[in-house]
Amino acid sequence: MTMQLRGELSRNEPMARHTTWRVGGPAQRCYRPADREDLVEFLRSLPDDEPVLWCGLGSNLLVRDGGVQGTVVFLQGGVGELRRLPGNRVHADCGVACAKVARFSARVGLVDAEFLAGIPGTMGGALAMNAGAFDGETWGVVETVETVGRDGTVRQRAPDAYRIGYRSVETPAQEWFLSCTLALRQGDSEAAMQRIRDLLARRAASQPIGKPSCGSVFRNPDGDHAARLIEAAGLKGLRRGGAVVSERHANFIVNEGGATAADIEYLLEEVRSVVEVRFGVRLEPEVRVVGQARGIGDE
Repeated sequence: MTMQLRGELSRNEPMARHTTWRVGGPAQRCYRPADREDLVEFLRSLPDDEPVLWCGLGSNLLVRDGGVQGTVVFLQGGVGELRRLPGNRVHADCGVACAKVARFSARVGLVDAEFLAGIPGTMGGALAMNAGAFDGETWGVVETVETVGRDGTVRQRAPDAYRIGYRSVETPAQEWFLSCTLALRQGDSEAAMQRIRDLLARRAASQPIGKPSCGSVFRNPDGDHAARLIEAAGLKGLRRGGAVVSERHANFIVNEGGATAADIEYLLEEVRSVVEVRFGVRLEPEVRVVGQARGIGDE
């Protein structure tokens, strides 16, 4: 017997409301599950050929102006359990913000998760790309993950089931992260909270906090930093419409108002091209670009 879905379904939802760049055309359908059981039932209800895009806080995601076909699943809210487990471990559902995991862990006297405070997304996105900040990487503290398949099958997997690299994780097709268990160490709660405050102060001093962006646009190439290369190429301040290469941190593209996804994508490709010509280095984006460009004559 099929359960009745309890989540929130919407159509033609502007993705600009759900991305940290504040750009993006409409999603054909959006679903916000009531909880993890509802999410499983929803996945089982989808046609086999329905495209599915998972969205947390919308960071590291550029949705083109023509929008996305298929269904966008929003995890925040419904899939958001966070609790301490025995043995200095923490369970975090994939809809939980990374910064919340960092603060929670510190408050309960567990350390090594402080770096998560610098990742502007959810645990699901952090797992999917091995997000990192302040010399820490997500998979460095992962003990196990829980995944859900398109058919609703829930599985437990260990890190050795994946090929994990710098800002990259190879995952089975049509299988998505549902939760994770982090293996941490017992430590001083106040010292951990102070470390989080110090890390965030460092970030605020060096990054364009307060302006719409996706965080770092490009991965750092081996032995170098994308920001150094972009700055050395003289690209700080390069503008396309309302999109600008940040003067504060060259590996950020900010929306200074009225930017379109096309403006941002143009800058991204222009930066890659110039850096490659100048230095022979092909920068690889951290940001995921999805959807379709707006066609001529589209509203």
